[in-house]
Amino acid sequence: MNENLAQVRANPGYAYGQLAKAFVTASDHEDAATRRRAEERIRDWQRVARGMADGSLAIGSRTPVAGLPAWVTPTVVRGGFATGEAAAGGPLLPYETETAERFGLRAADRGALFDHYLTDAGVAELGALLDSGCYEVAVPEEAALLTVAWLLRAGDRAGALELLAGIRPFADRLRFAPRRVLEPPFDGTAVHRETVGDVRDGLAQRRRNRKVETMNEALRVWNPYADTLLQHWLETVSEGRVAAVRPEGWAQRGRELLDEYARLAASHKLCSKHRKPKENPAILRAALEDAVAGRALAPHRLGLLQHAVDSMVARRGAPGSERHTGLRERQAADALHESPYQLAQILIGRLSAVPHGIGLPSTDWVLEPVTADEALATGVTEGREFPDALRSVVERALSAPVATLVERGVVPSAEVLAELVPQLVAATTALSYRDASLRTLMTAVHRAFANRRSLLLVNLESQVRMDELPWVRAVAAYRRGTDDTRGNAHATLAQLGELALRAFPGTILPNPLLQELRALAKQSDVVVPFTEELAADIFMGTFSAKFLQAAQLAGELLEGSLYARYYGIDYAALSAMAVPKQARAAWPSTSTPPAADFAALCRERAGSSSGRSWVAANGKVIEQAQILTTHNLALLVHPVGVEPADGWDGRARGAFTATCRLVRQVHNNPRPLGTIKDAAYAWRQTVFFLSLCGLADQISVTAWMQDEAARQPDHVAARLEPLLEGLRVVLTGGTLGDGETPMHGRRFLGWSTDGHWMRG
Repeated sequence: MNENLAQVRANPGYAYGQLAKAFVTASDHEDAATRRRAEERIRDWQRVARGMADGSLAIGSRTPVAGLPAWVTPTVVRGGFATGEAAAGGPLLPYETETAERFGLRAADRGALFDHYLTDAGVAELGALLDSGCYEVAVPEEAALLTVAWLLRAGDRAGALELLAGIRPFADRLRFAPRRVLEPPFDGTAVHRETVGDVRDGLAQRRRNRKVETMNEALRVWNPYADTLLQHWLETVSEGRVAAVRPEGWAQRGRELLDEYARLAASHKLCSKHRKPKENPAILRAALEDAVAGRALAPHRLGLLQHAVDSMVARRGAPGSERHTGLRERQAADALHESPYQLAQILIGRLSAVPHGIGLPSTDWVLEPVTADEALATGVTEGREFPDALRSVVERALSAPVATLVERGVVPSAEVLAELVPQLVAATTALSYRDASLRTLMTAVHRAFANRRSLLLVNLESQVRMDELPWVRAVAAYRRGTDDTRGNAHATLAQLGELALRAFPGTILPNPLLQELRALAKQSDVVVPFTEELAADIFMGTFSAKFLQAAQLAGELLEGSLYARYYGIDYAALSAMAVPKQARAAWPSTSTPPAADFAALCRERAGSSSGRSWVAANGKVIEQAQILTTHNLALLVHPVGVEPADGWDGRARGAFTATCRLVRQVHNNPRPLGTIKDAAYAWRQTVFFLSLCGLADQISVTAWMQDEAARQPDHVAARLEPLLEGLRVVLTGGTLGDGETPMHGRRFLGWSTDGHWMRG
């Protein structure tokens, strides 16, 4: 059956299902931006469906688009489906149009642009960009012509011509030149999650809440002004009659009050109550206009004025009285809750002078309390602090070492860490290029390549690697690794591995992060067979040879350990399995031979697959491979050499804390299986970290875990008890079987084909 599993995911039915979901969102969602994004997904999935129908798309292949080689960056949608479009294709972008106009080239002709860059003027322009570094490579293809220019400058005419021969057939379809920017790129030691422009765009998406803003304007602006008007008229009261006397200077102060009204009305236009003639504040103001103009108050107006003053005092008390003061203080406190939209506008204004394509060395100045000028211009209270929701948006632009961003909470997950790491890894791996301009160029290529989305692949085919790009291959001879570059790469590899385990001890390393760690391992000449997380719905029933290699390396670290005993692993038998010889040369390898014995062992350990879900059956087999290999944890220890500063017991406590958090989410969860799977991952990492502790620490941490479980809600403690009992059994020399009852402990696994016991 497994030979055809990929077709279930790769058939047109999946594409049509995604298309239907996008149609529903595009037609029914209340948010306009969400509807627009859904419309884009509709167009993408329509291309997928058409391509699968007419044969122009081969979903599951590393060359899914007919006529495009593997190195071309495809546009990929959910599930790894290529749309048939090239990421560097499509209509000319504004920077291409500007270049064409500047040199008098034919409009909308990408081939003419390509030819221009091969002229003396074009090569000179590319050389100037290489020297300044003021360019941006959004997709890897945009670095190709810069590489040609560098090769020509290096005197390697043959290399330049060979590269041109490889890319020229696509000159009229793809962008091969970069875009200019005002500033050269950062050096990679500091990274940021988003640029200033990204943050501004995110802040601009905040919606206005006119009801809240109108209420706040009334509380902050018009109520205090009405109080001042009332107090001004109360100065004229004698024996209960308004306008009976006029103290010295009263008329002049009245004129100033009217001038203030004009200023306030020009700046604060949300609240309209003060403009309604029958409202008390409008009656007081109209009477004041007559009085300061020297006009006698008509009996009707005088009666309205008297009634307005009397009712305002009766309702809230006179300004300055205890009752009135208490009310206004409560209202002022309510008015401190300015809408996110108003506060976001202030932040957008502060960031407006900063170039949009960079990060911020510091965000402190952006997040200072609202100034007096800003308060006057926006109506927001002076000194108002920005709420955490807006502060976190601005913090995404903070440019700092990745460890600092983790500590400050800017990096909340291993997935976000994986998004930032390419900025650092790119600079590290490019150090082996001696020439500074080539080093900058290859750094840019690495960053762009890291954004390339993975394809859905079958038959153990591998994703395209960066060294398969023709322009990277063209300069491979100019790469010279030294002890320093190798040592630097290895140090970075160990630091990132330690950071991931320290910050996210209960989370498996995501595939994009593994890709970057793999690049560092290659740079440092350390053989580390990192293994990706496999998708259960396209699993073909076998594993590549590196899974067996990873399991054997894990055995060198864990044979006879608590981890091996808990999961019942015979690492000696694993060590005796023969690793298949590579069927192809090391490069360019598109697939690797299967490790048949390893796959058979995983199926045997997964046991019977009663139940109707073949996805869950696949998941059980994949989980056993993760258990045997420790899913890269053992590799980080050996051969990478990660050693946490606070000891492995600290990592075990952190992973168990994550386990508790995930188990809490199982209760009353209508779809708990994904959460249970993640909890099993966190528990597996707990057992692994605990296995690297000495016996005294193992006993101490296990006791702490028992106390920690007792502090959880009853439904959490009940679900954790079988886990802890199973751990105690193994720790005291016993063994666990897969069929153990909760009373005797359980081996906690995440996948099940017949209903998971943790749901109950």
